[in-house]
Amino acid sequence: MCRICAVGGACQLLWRRTAMCSLWSLLLWEALLPTAATGAQVLSMVGSSALLAAQHPPGFQVREAIWRCFWPSEELLATFFRGSLETLYHSRFLGRAQLHTNLSLELGPLESGDSGNFSVLMVDMGGRTLTQTLQLKVYDVVPRPVIQVFTAVAEEAQFPKACQVFLSCWASNISDITYSWRRDGTADSGVEPHSLFVDGQVLSISLGPGDRDVAYSCIVSNPVSWNLATVTPWESCHHEAAPGNTSYKDVLLVVVPVSLLLILVGLFFAWQCGRCSGKKKKDVCAEGTTPEAESPLVDLPW
Repeated sequence: MCRICAVGGACQLLWRRTAMCSLWSLLLWEALLPTAATGAQVLSMVGSSALLAAQHPPGFQVREAIWRCFWPSEELLATFFRGSLETLYHSRFLGRAQLHTNLSLELGPLESGDSGNFSVLMVDMGGRTLTQTLQLKVYDVVPRPVIQVFTAVAEEAQFPKACQVFLSCWASNISDITYSWRRDGTADSGVEPHSLFVDGQVLSISLGPGDRDVAYSCIVSNPVSWNLATVTPWESCHHEAAPGNTSYKDVLLVVVPVSLLLILVGLFFAWQCGRCSGKKKKDVCAEGTTPEAESPLVDLPW
């Protein structure tokens, strides 16, 4: 019985050593091969999963396979050896990697730093090798943008016939995004390219009474998600803007009177301080000369 156990343990140890030798042989073999060019690009978003498909030609019966990533450092992710799937390797994807029976690698939930190049090395029963490289790009989910409305009303004689409006759109804490605008409520939903500024974030429009029901939408997007916000700018021209909308004319009507009042108050206090200072100085001088003038004459003895 002991002899059987000893033989069984030796066989298991020999199998493990053979597996490790085969694995290192594959890694060395791939290192000697020319570097494969970046293949297909896989796009996904933070919080979701991505499937890296391992593809091979018909008749290529895979015997062994190795998945690796190369950013920020080279790491071993998953292996297939003698019908056994293994993903318990120390990497940043530990616990987030799943190797399917078709040798495709699923990663998730994804994080913002998971973008990079991935490679799978496959060996068939005849010893032929096939290397496939994929590029994974992980994007943030686009949040709802914020639109600010700035108005520059024309002359009073023309109001409310003309109103110049600037719409500013902004999405927080995100990169690799594009901005676009849509005019709602009309047959022509596009906007003129010459009215866009700051890479499409700012839109300049001129409104009239016929545009009171026209809404404008700011669309923020990246390759995997998008979001939008809508505003009716004519309301701001009539001083009925929603909270957060600002009219330069309204600001001036408040700032100018307050500034003048503060200046007048400052001048009044300065004048009062000047009067008090002059009066105190006069009293001190009077106190210094009066005793000397009123002191009686004393006859000195000869």
